Amino acid sequence: MLSYQHLYHAGNLADVHKHAMLAWMLAYLTRKDKPLSYLETHAGRALYDLGADEAIKTGEAAQGIEKVAGWFAEDHPYAQALAKVRAAHGARAYPGSPLLAAELLRFEDSLTLAELHPQECAALTTAMAPYPATVVQRDGFAEALSRTPPDPRRGLLLCDPSFEVKTDYQTIPDFLAKLHRRWNVGILVLWYPVLTSAPHKPMVQALQAAIPTGLTHEVGFPPAREGHGMIGSGLFVVNAPYGFAEEAAALGQKFAQLR
Repeated sequence: MLSYQHLYHAGNLADVHKHAMLAWMLAYLTRKDKPLSYLETHAGRALYDLGADEAIKTGEAAQGIEKVAGWFAEDHPYAQALAKVRAAHGARAYPGSPLLAAELLRFEDSLTLAELHPQECAALTTAMAPYPATVVQRDGFAEALSRTPPDPRRGLLLCDPSFEVKTDYQTIPDFLAKLHRRWNVGILVLWYPVLTSAPHKPMVQALQAAIPTGLTHEVGFPPAREGHGMIGSGLFVVNAPYGFAEEAAALGQKFAQLR
């Protein structure tokens, strides 16, 4: 349960999908002069070194952001946040979603991050020290339910578990539905892996049945290495911002070039 460490996978194509769309949504939300709440259930360590042995060993970043960074113009919010993090931490630094959000949010916005893994939470606390963030070492599902609806009510929650706990596929639809009932105006973003064995399919069907207004966006890509089981990335978004479907479709066209 506590064995997963994202450093092996940081900057992979799934991160590109998730983070590009997250950055776009946050940039959209911050256009309006109203504060917002941002919450994460599985925050990770926030700052990753793509030159670390762990990242090099898997080769996922090399097949990910290091290969496709040119997809994003300099004024894309994902590219802007990445540039800021690399200016501060070095050319091979990569921001996880907490740091990405921190670079795109404003001082008046609320930032709450949950991470259960002790070492990852310690690293998260260090990485987020320069920002006005609340870091909590706790089960992210429980933390999210305890904090919703947040103040301010306008905002976004990202749920991106590793899915190493296989029961997550069964429990997440009920969790997201409960969260939606408690926070009906919140933008709820679930990321999930698309694996060759397709364990996500029943979960997505259950999500679509529970929250019919939710939008599903999946991209496919070649495995990062021979025998690697992840062949795509998915997002299920409740209360998606205006223009999300079009932005997701444009990104999907870029991913289609890889296949």
